[in-house]
Amino acid sequence: MSDELKVAVTVAEMARMLRLSRSRLYQLIGTAFPEPSRDERGRPYYDAEQQAVCLEVRRRNCGVDGKPILFYAARGSVPAPAPKRQPKPKQAHPHAEVLDGVRALGLTMVTAAQVDAAVNQLFPGGVGGTDPGQVIRQVFLSIKARDSQGNVAR
Repeated sequence: MSDELKVAVTVAEMARMLRLSRSRLYQLIGTAFPEPSRDERGRPYYDAEQQAVCLEVRRRNCGVDGKPILFYAARGSVPAPAPKRQPKPKQAHPHAEVLDGVRALGLTMVTAAQVDAAVNQLFPGGVGGTDPGQVIRQVFLSIKARDSQGNVAR
């Protein structure tokens, strides 16, 4: 709340000074807050004396009608709670994109170790410079073929 009062303020500006919405101020005019003065065109305003009364009502939580009034804390006036600590991100698997791609193609039970073994076998020099789609395709086919061979009943 400002200590410096202007000669006159609009109802909207008075509401800001009181940390209330304009509609809430209008609800409380006549009971908790004084009626605003009106200029020659009928526009409402608060002069310096009325501003002081309004600010005192807010400070004391006692309306001009003598009844107590409770105000909610203004947004942002209460310190925000400390942010929750985020868990440390796990080290990304070196072939996480390949693992996700192979799983998306239907091998949902494939492990990171299986993907690593297939990548190391298929690309002994590393996958650098190779199209990621090709890497995923090759690894998928390799793991699929390996699983099919081990699952065939003889």
